[in-house]
Amino acid sequence: MGEFQHGLFGCFDNIGLCLVSYFVPCYQFGKNAEAVGEGCFLCGIASLVPLVNFYAVMKIRGKIREAKGIEGSAVSDLFTWCFCGICALVQEAQEVQGMTPQSIARE
Repeated sequence: MGEFQHGLFGCFDNIGLCLVSYFVPCYQFGKNAEAVGEGCFLCGIASLVPLVNFYAVMKIRGKIREAKGIEGSAVSDLFTWCFCGICALVQEAQEVQGMTPQSIARE
């Protein structure tokens, strides 16, 4: 099993991505979801709805981990998001950069 390419606090590896994630997190979450084959708009909206957002972030982070062979669990995903959501969002975005839904199907 592997690890994320960037650490949880590696958000400054890509300043533009860090700024977008900070100011418009629902957009970035939707783009991350789109990269793993989910609906951008629907997931972006789901990230704004209390309680639904917990399910959405666990699902998308889990799909990213699965596609990239990264260790972890739904519980660790939820704790990561609860304690450092923006950092988790940026980490996921850095992981899916360049990925397409078709590349996930092959991995």
